[in-house]
Parts: sequence; structure tokens; C-alpha cells
Amino acid sequence: MAAPLLQRSHQASVPRPAKSGEVYEAVKREIMLGGLPPGDPLVELELAAAFGCSQGPVREALLQLQEEGLVIRQGHRGTRVADCTADEAVEMFRLRQSIECRSVIRALQRPSRTLTNDLEALIKLMEDAAQAGDEYKLAVHDRDFHRRLLRDANLPALEPILHRCLVHNHRFKISQSTGERDLLATARRHFSILEAVGRADAAAAAQALAHHIATIVDLGPDVFAHGEQ
Repeated sequence: MAAPLLQRSHQASVPRPAKSGEVYEAVKREIMLGGLPPGDPLVELELAAAFGCSQGPVREALLQLQEEGLVIRQGHRGTRVADCTADEAVEMFRLRQSIECRSVIRALQRPSRTLTNDLEALIKLMEDAAQAGDEYKLAVHDRDFHRRLLRDANLPALEPILHRCLVHNHRFKISQSTGERDLLATARRHFSILEAVGRADAAAAAQALAHHIATIVDLGPDVFAHGEQ
């Protein structure tokens, strides 16, 4: 496990981030893309050796990953990659749909002047990542798009909740993928949301978000029925 992570860490662009950030990004990428499957142990000493650092930055990175629900830390039993189950995915998709569809209506009552431009820029970043074949970076910008929408709703206590839902939604989606996915199509799925936001049409934006979330992964027709706008 440590050797591939070490190789990837050396490919990071210069200047490199703080060591804890480097460990965090490398391990998160592996978890999100399935390189580190559920249940895999993450040994601090091995990671420290792989990244050429002390255990302190590794421990800090693992604590960040724990906050996102990507790893489980159990004291003397060590740290392992968290499960990624359909049951959790269903509940997080439902929660996310509820948060986003309600918050976009609130946001469009008094949207900031930069909202549309910010969303356009984030879609462009998604397209760039897609064309580079970087599914991990595409998902990062995807999450930024949805969090940017929430910011204008002025509901800051919900931001970490939505972020965690987004992380797990993307991880689950990737885990369910078979074969090569059309990453550019994934990026461009956000245009319908952008168009509704640009018209300040709150009802259409909520409907576009509801459809967007419900069609990320085929979990069956009844999963979102109670939350449709």
C-alpha cells in the first residue's frame, strides 16, 4: 500500500503543500478512486516512511479523513478505510437532496452578484479535469459547485453536512462504475442547474437539482420519491 502512495506523492506539482496536506490528498484520492478498498489498514509508521515525514503529519491527515467519514480510527486497533455501503449512500442522497433543493430556493431570493459567474467557472474547471482524465479532481470541483450554491443560502451550519454527503456520494458513484465513464458528460450535467440559477428561477433550479441528484446512481425509483420537488 505504501509504495504506490509514495510514487504518487513524488508526482505532486511544485511547490508542494504542507506534509499533512500532501498525505491527506494522496490517501483521499486512493480511497475515493477505490485504490484503497474498505477495510484496508492505514498504518501510521508505513505512511510516514512512504512520505518521508514523522507520524505527526500522518496523524493529522488521518484525523481529517476521519472527519469526512472516509476512515475509522479505533485506538489500539488502528485505522482502516471506512465502508462504502448502499444503505449509507441512500440516506446521504436523500439528505443531500433535501438540503440542496430547499437551500437553492432560499439562495435565489437574494443571490450574490458573482453566483452565476462562480458556477460557470467551476463547470469549466470540471470540464478541464474531465478532458485531463482526472476523475478525482473533477469530483473536487463538482463538490465546490454544490457548496457554492449552498453558500448563498446563508446556512453555514449545513455546509459540513453537505460536504460529507457529497464526498460519500462521489465515492459510492465511483465504486459502482463499470468500465470507462464519460467524464465530460458528468461535468456538463451541471448546465441545467446553471441555466435555472442564471434565470433566478428557484422552482426550476430546485427541480434541476432534484433530477441531478436522483440520477447520479441508479438506486431505484422509490429512493427519492418522498423528496421530489
